[in-house]
Amino acid sequence: MAFGWIDEQARLRRRAGLVRTLRPRPAVSPLLDLASNDYLGLARHPEVTEGAARAARLWGGGSTGSRLVTGSTELHAELERELADFCGVEAALVFSSGYAANLAAVTALAPHGSLIVSDAGNHASLIDGCRLARGTTQVVAHAEPEAVRKALHTHGGTAITVSDTVFSVDGDAAPLAALAEACREHGAGLVVDDAHGLGVLGDGGRGAPHAAGLAGADDVVVTVTLSKSLGSQGGAVLGPARVIDHLVNAARTFIFDTGLAPAAAGAALSALRLLRREPERAARVRAVAGELHARLTAAGLEAVRPDAAVVSVRAPSPEDAVRWAAGCRAAGLAVGCFRPPSVPDGISRLRLTARADLTAEQIERAVRLIGETRP
Repeated sequence: MAFGWIDEQARLRRRAGLVRTLRPRPAVSPLLDLASNDYLGLARHPEVTEGAARAARLWGGGSTGSRLVTGSTELHAELERELADFCGVEAALVFSSGYAANLAAVTALAPHGSLIVSDAGNHASLIDGCRLARGTTQVVAHAEPEAVRKALHTHGGTAITVSDTVFSVDGDAAPLAALAEACREHGAGLVVDDAHGLGVLGDGGRGAPHAAGLAGADDVVVTVTLSKSLGSQGGAVLGPARVIDHLVNAARTFIFDTGLAPAAAGAALSALRLLRREPERAARVRAVAGELHARLTAAGLEAVRPDAAVVSVRAPSPEDAVRWAAGCRAAGLAVGCFRPPSVPDGISRLRLTARADLTAEQIERAVRLIGETRP
């Protein structure tokens, strides 16, 4: 029977405690939110929602086509200019998602005969970019510049190293300066995904590459998402102008995908401008993450020290992680639940995300509920 094999896959998932389900949320939720990626608390900010509404009224509900046909508006160009200026790079190119931006950057910058050195902890979008690229991929140990150096040493041709700047599971930061040094020793490019760094790290939230002194480097390409700190949707690739020009001509997820909806572009642009005016939001989210970690560890929980906004709490098993997250939800707290295969090390976790708008009382309540519902 067609698709009969799906039943066996479903049975195996149930037995392993790995079934995932959709849970539509209401417009206004009673839950305390430590599950979303709205790090700066901007998704519902009046300026951001008005930016989305204004763009939709002016430009319409959709972009109407691919960026190279009718899908590029003056609004897209304005967002690209301001993103590039804010992050300290020559140029930017906006995509319909951060996933599409990562696929574009990796596939277009790793032609046939090239080597891609990929961190073992990279996000699925970078992994899929490696799979789709025509180059050869070598996966190396997590956050180990020496492993990158050894891999590049075995290859004499074109090469890139790809890495998250802040890894989405444990929230640990990549050693960007050391990775750039290893790449430069071998004439390789560095492609980094700053989805969890933009708006959180660097001067005023300008991102992890800016903090590492790599902003504007001619051998570094940065991808970002507009759906986390900027409270919108979409993604972008930032870097040297010649790289951006190359993506316009060679990146399939740019050429053949419908452009980002104007409302999302308008929301992201409003959020970016707000962050420029209120750079203290970046420092605040880091402080909240540190406070969550300190309180969780003081309560006897195994939490990983955060380098940005993600705080990871280890769970005994996938089943315990699911029950723990469900217990938190029943008590009024939304948290993330990461289990295999989403976690490369096989360790299940609760994943908490700090937000700049969390109060001291909300932090205290969250830690208390996590402690009370632990397996």
